[in-house]
Amino acid sequence: MGRYIIRRLLWMPVILLVVGLITFTLGLYGPGDPANVLLGQHNDPEAQARIRAKWGLDQPFHEQFGGYVVRAVQGDFGESFKYRRDVSDLLASRIGVSMQLALAALVLAFVIGIPVGTYAAYKQGTWLDRATIGTALFGISIPVFVLGPILQLIFTRWLHVLPTAGWDGLFSLKIILPAVTLGIPAIAGIARQTRASVLEVITQDYVRTARSKGLPNRVVTTRHVLRNGLIPLLTIFGLMLGDLPAGALIVEGWFGIPGIGNLAFASIFARDYPVIMATTLVIAASYVLANLLIDISYSLADPRIRYS
Repeated sequence: MGRYIIRRLLWMPVILLVVGLITFTLGLYGPGDPANVLLGQHNDPEAQARIRAKWGLDQPFHEQFGGYVVRAVQGDFGESFKYRRDVSDLLASRIGVSMQLALAALVLAFVIGIPVGTYAAYKQGTWLDRATIGTALFGISIPVFVLGPILQLIFTRWLHVLPTAGWDGLFSLKIILPAVTLGIPAIAGIARQTRASVLEVITQDYVRTARSKGLPNRVVTTRHVLRNGLIPLLTIFGLMLGDLPAGALIVEGWFGIPGIGNLAFASIFARDYPVIMATTLVIAASYVLANLLIDISYSLADPRIRYS
């Protein structure tokens, strides 16, 4: 296991280097000249030449990318075109907000998804089970950029019970709508996976043996069914961690939450290439680390799993 973790950690810089190379290439050679973005309306050949010299845009591609990699390793992601601040400072001021939103969405997903999926499995074939399956399918299918405005319309414009947008911290009413918007697809996915896992486990011999001993249904469910049935949820958890940054980009932008997703969302429209590069690398690194943690958790939860 230790060798496997070391190999995965050694692969992480390679993955980030490839992601950085692709993003850097698209930013440099894609639509929109970085020099024109910096100059705005004050655009003439002399000004362009000065800007290119100042930002190193007149250098060969390999020198530009190599210099960026060296600076990024030292924690220097450059200066934002839009905010005129160090990108590292922008990330540091916003990453905590994004983590709070992701935490709220994950808590909702597990607190609601696991009980709903378990109950549906025990009620297999009933209208409750069919309703759960249909609702979960709807929750997985509807995109967050559609779900967010719908929830906002219902709870802020019609019912007037929740704030429209903004951010006041983890324990405020303003987090409810964005957390629910981000969490509903995760709730649906966990409910479906929990139902499938529980249906498979409750037919196992050790569950029948536990019931034959006269153990209460609650004890059988918590100690035997869920303990073994929830292991496959680790895979769903890893996929969720990968999907959350993409969903947060839209949700934070829509609800005006000052997180990394909102920063990335605004930087795309402003063609703020240093911020786009940095946020892409942060999201890629979080995804790689999350999947490594999931693999480790798998081996701890099920000793039969061995990595080589």
